[in-house]
Amino acid sequence: MRNPRTLAACTLGFALLAHTVDGQGPARYRDFELGMNVAGVSALTGVAATEVKTIHQRPAVQQDLQWRLSQWIADSSAASTDPVEQIVFSFFNDRLFRIVVDYEHNRTEGMTDADMIEAISAVYGSPVTRTIGPARIASRIEAESGSSVSRWGGAGYTVALYRTSSYRGAFRLIVTEPALDSLARKATIESARLDDLEAPRREVARLKKEQDDNRSAAEKARVANKKVFRP
Repeated sequence: MRNPRTLAACTLGFALLAHTVDGQGPARYRDFELGMNVAGVSALTGVAATEVKTIHQRPAVQQDLQWRLSQWIADSSAASTDPVEQIVFSFFNDRLFRIVVDYEHNRTEGMTDADMIEAISAVYGSPVTRTIGPARIASRIEAESGSSVSRWGGAGYTVALYRTSSYRGAFRLIVTEPALDSLARKATIESARLDDLEAPRREVARLKKEQDDNRSAAEKARVANKKVFRP
């Protein structure tokens, strides 16, 4: 009889492969392909495009769409066995460049790093070996993801597995298109620079609007009170 850890690894492997039996492309996660637009991801997930969160609009438009998977099988009272808890899709100028997959703690509980590597390698091939060279600066999302477990990659994509540092502990998978990710990181830095540059002007505009609103409210109150005031 197989032990629970082995069964969990098999379950995760089948879940990863569930939508890829026709051929896992090198830049995909299940049905989601890097480079897709917001409308395409919205259609596949059922999350309305109006739910997309805009991170910044200049010098390029960067957006996130969050999809929390149901714990139940559609049109059934049976619990889902899909290990994914949520996926966050990130877009650069309406092109999907990063997919962040968080696995549900209870559906990966007890699984070791080796178990996860085995399951994910069934989809993306053998992990890549680290090469000696200049240290790569981790992105903010990578730095917040916990301990690096393993990486995979190919032409135009990277896949990284992390063990998160939350109190319960879980796993996170990040699928990225490096070229677009690099542009997105530069755009984020430039957006912050522009925000800082324009902060004084925005503060002056805010104060002027506040003063105008206060004067308008005071004048409205004056007119109303003058009509009914009796000494």
